[in-house]
Amino acid sequence: MPDSNAAAWAWFRARVAALRQTSRAPVQVRTAVVTDSAAALPAEWLAGLAGDGVLSVVPMPVMVGSEIYGEGEDDILDTIAVALAAGTAVKTSRPSPGQFEQAYRAAERRGFEAVVSVHISSGLSGTADAARLGAAKVGIPVEVVDSQTVGMAQGMAVQAAVSAALAGADAATVAAAARAQAAQTRVYFYVPSLEQLRRGGRIGAAASLLGTMLAIKPLLAVDGGRIVPLEKVRSAAKAVARLEEIVAAEAAPLPGQSVRLAVHHFGNSAEAEGLAARLAAALPDCPPAQISSLPAVLAAHAGLGVLAVIVGKHPDPAWDAAGLSS
Repeated sequence: MPDSNAAAWAWFRARVAALRQTSRAPVQVRTAVVTDSAAALPAEWLAGLAGDGVLSVVPMPVMVGSEIYGEGEDDILDTIAVALAAGTAVKTSRPSPGQFEQAYRAAERRGFEAVVSVHISSGLSGTADAARLGAAKVGIPVEVVDSQTVGMAQGMAVQAAVSAALAGADAATVAAAARAQAAQTRVYFYVPSLEQLRRGGRIGAAASLLGTMLAIKPLLAVDGGRIVPLEKVRSAAKAVARLEEIVAAEAAPLPGQSVRLAVHHFGNSAEAEGLAARLAAALPDCPPAQISSLPAVLAAHAGLGVLAVIVGKHPDPAWDAAGLSS
């Protein structure tokens, strides 16, 4: 699982603790949350939920040559990095409907009344469709939420859903919390090469060829659930500097404590740490960015050297019947 920055999520742990301490009666958690490993949720945060049973993460498979790996297996990112460097085929797949069916049945056995299942954009993966197929085979109500995003942008939507569920919200409110958070979150990223995205079918061959011929360093974004070009920059250094400018411009107008930042990387942790430090200097009122490796299923498509920044903010409190916004 991804590494984590404890300070970045201190607010969430404090909020959950406050909910538990201030409740006059024990909260009945009625809704379980299920997601997939593309959400890039921090391992420390997941460990803190282990006793609640409210969240299940279904791993997304990665195929390296003829071998199939699941998120969380030892050294999977190293395996992918070596394979990409050697030109070995690296592919991904959606989880099977059966995996989701098992997760939903497990929630039912634990006594939950419903499940909200929050997943990677359907424009990038068939995971949400697999979840719907699994949901059709169980008796417990399941609402599948297409987050229309990926990485910690999806992860923030999952965290909003879990927060609402722990406050005792029903499935409709939990799903609304996930959708509201996802709608308030943006993904910007830089990749040294478009080739791996082309191989995975995430961008067209013409765009990849043009980038290679002109030595362009592309800045990309996730918009409408798909990867879209943002800007074309002539050098890696200029691309990273422009990425910082875009993120700062997005976050600066927002109230500082409402902003949430995350930085993903693959094989370039020092660059990610430097990027996070510069963002902290540019946005002194914002909480520190959480830094993590890309989950394997995303690293397989982005390739080595990627830097991604997620900019989120607390959604409008109108959805928040459970009183969770801060």
